Amino acid sequence: MGRKMEWAGREKHMAGIPRKMVFLAVGAFAKAVATLLNTTSVHNADTLLRLVRSRPHGIPLLTVSNHMSTLDDPLLWGFKGFPSVDSKLARWALAAEDICFKNSFLTYFFRLGKCIPVTRGGGIYQEHMNEALRCLDNGAWLHTFPEGKVCQEDAPIRRLKWGTASLIVRSNVTPIVLPMVHGGFQEVMPEKYFLDRRPPFPLCNKKIRIMIGEPLEFDIHKMMQSAISKSRDDPVFSSTETTSRRWPVISPRGLDLDEAAQRCLYSTISEQIQTAMEKLRSLGGGFLQGKEEPARAGPGLAGYHYQIALTVSVL
Repeated sequence: MGRKMEWAGREKHMAGIPRKMVFLAVGAFAKAVATLLNTTSVHNADTLLRLVRSRPHGIPLLTVSNHMSTLDDPLLWGFKGFPSVDSKLARWALAAEDICFKNSFLTYFFRLGKCIPVTRGGGIYQEHMNEALRCLDNGAWLHTFPEGKVCQEDAPIRRLKWGTASLIVRSNVTPIVLPMVHGGFQEVMPEKYFLDRRPPFPLCNKKIRIMIGEPLEFDIHKMMQSAISKSRDDPVFSSTETTSRRWPVISPRGLDLDEAAQRCLYSTISEQIQTAMEKLRSLGGGFLQGKEEPARAGPGLAGYHYQIALTVSVL
């Protein structure tokens, strides 16, 4: 019970009072660090605010970003104008079990903060991924760091883990996927500050920069059909060496996906999200390093709208 405490994350737990208190405290902390002790600039904040506050009822939101420090969340939501103390609008987040759920106190705290434990290396079908899936099925907002671990180098977006893609496919309602990239958090909370340790408190007088893209929308049914066909002919996905994890056959939207088809589909979706994030990072350029404003999208990226089969599937 101490490691899970799913009951503590329920909205009606003690009339929601403990959750509200946690978000009031953590939201105030995020505001103080992001806007008072440091300088935060956000490009295209209106898109995120609109989707958090007024997206269509029942449509889930899935935000994805790079991961530069252990304080990315909650500081990402501490910028001016964001409702960071509103527990009802707040995101759900996947959090590392070995860091955030080490004991009963931390488990209770992070559960109140709408965090879901995931075990690194536990695979995309580990127990608590179903909990994240239920959040999406309920039309909630979920944030993930699909790179899977902190990277404080100024480097291209790394290959994404497939857990995020699997949630997109298995959700009863295809979520709106919003890519984000950021810079500066590695200076606020460096991994190696003194004696190869993090500082005890966030550092001050740093520049935080956040680039928010435009929604990605996937025609999952069409992509599933393509994956089934491709996986049969491509030995990369169909060989026994790559299909030895014994994933269950799933049937979202009435189509059966064996492990080979799933691998093909999750790979395709992850690559598209990674490409969107990397293009966003490239557009950010010196802005993400705190040097200049982000570059304007050229004619080929008009308004930076990545529209991947503009269809939201509602089942």
